[in-house]
Amino acid sequence: MNRKLTVGVSLLAALLLAAGAFYLGRKTGQTVDTSMAAAATPDGRKVLYWHDPMVPGPRFDKPGKSPFMDMQLVPVYADSATASEAGVKISPAAQQNLGIRYAKVRRTDASTSFEAIGSVQFDERRNAAVQTRVAGYVERLSVRAPMERVRKGQALATLFAPDWLGPQNEWLALRRAGASSDLVEAARDRMRALSIPAELIRRSEETGTAQARYVLAAPVDGVVAELGVREGVAVTPGMTLFRIAGLQKVWAVAEIPEAQAVRLARGQKTKAVLQADASQSFDGALDEILPEISTATRTLKVRFEVDNTKGKLTPGMLLRLQVAGPAGSRLVVTSEAVIRTGRRAVVIVRKADGAFEPRDVSTGADLGDDTEVVSGLAEGEQVVASGQFLIDSEARLRSVLGNMAAPAATPAASASATAVVTHQAEGKVESVAPDGITISHGPVATLQWPAMTMGFAKATPSAFPEIKPGDPVRFEFREGGPMGYELVSIQRLQPGARK
Repeated sequence: MNRKLTVGVSLLAALLLAAGAFYLGRKTGQTVDTSMAAAATPDGRKVLYWHDPMVPGPRFDKPGKSPFMDMQLVPVYADSATASEAGVKISPAAQQNLGIRYAKVRRTDASTSFEAIGSVQFDERRNAAVQTRVAGYVERLSVRAPMERVRKGQALATLFAPDWLGPQNEWLALRRAGASSDLVEAARDRMRALSIPAELIRRSEETGTAQARYVLAAPVDGVVAELGVREGVAVTPGMTLFRIAGLQKVWAVAEIPEAQAVRLARGQKTKAVLQADASQSFDGALDEILPEISTATRTLKVRFEVDNTKGKLTPGMLLRLQVAGPAGSRLVVTSEAVIRTGRRAVVIVRKADGAFEPRDVSTGADLGDDTEVVSGLAEGEQVVASGQFLIDSEARLRSVLGNMAAPAATPAASASATAVVTHQAEGKVESVAPDGITISHGPVATLQWPAMTMGFAKATPSAFPEIKPGDPVRFEFREGGPMGYELVSIQRLQPGARK
């Protein structure tokens, strides 16, 4: 129980250290030429250069603290397999334990279409005002309530205009008296100037009696958006009696995020789906981008013109607008592979040799589950889709263990600087793989290690065939191999034989 608790605390500490270090910005370090004269360590190994394992590009000619992360630089030795490689290597068994998934960078045909919610409003350009140009009275009101639907030519009200009686009687008297055509025509022009309807003049001529009652008719199809009179009231010239809103086309007004609004253009086609019934859809187009941004929500109001020939849309309804953008071939990667820090976008790339390296990328449009990559990746490359933090933690933990592995020199070591240093420990086998064995072991005094669980490489896939998961073992290991440390020997212990 104590061993597991110690392992958990160690891994948690490494994760916390790595999470804070992973996202710091790249800086330009002091790089060195690999052809420079190699430095020698007290144990006789040749150091080519120092580097930060999580930012492997820059190379340094002396040890010290990394300018990228809160850790010491790690030496790269001439006899190390990673001397000419960049990135961090993790064994397949460790990758499986960490639950790492990969995704390919691919090219696909995609458009910058998006959805928005719009509210139906009257198209105010289709409003029609019904006014009177003479003083009179409303004798009969045919439409008595706002929002009533009306058809073009339908009677709205009957007005009585006594001021029209005098000009008509004068005109009729001149006709009966046989006055000259000039006088008769002048009387007719006077009636036109007083806005007496031509229909009223025709009826006066047919009946020989002046007409003062006339019917106001609806000029367009629509609904009565405003009703300004009641039956029996007096009206004056220029007074708006009715305002009729057309419904052949309506507006759908939506608020679009500022980041998406830059891709809008007048005339873009859209499909409007009724929010209450997805089976009903209507064609529309972007009519106007209103030049005003809400400072509170950082959105821009956009007005779409939607066809409503069937009359199923009424103001206040909600529409789901599917705005189509230009289509084209785009380089994309799954969105979960992109780690955003606010100033940078980073992905973990799996290289051809199996190593991992972080890489800065420039992202474009958000395409749902995918993100467009403008630069930083090439088609066909593999990136880590999940487990990025664990990879960073693994690299961080190995770097920390490497720094801890610096025991005081002994007389024997001084006498034989080139001798291979081995270390011993006891533990329990957690898993066995062709490339290595994962062991939960106790403290290692020679390395000043606490109890932990880690993987040790095998020299060959067929080595130690008798070792099985769950075996208590005593083992000897040394530095090296793809996992950082390699098993030299391992012996299965009898139950109760562990110290």
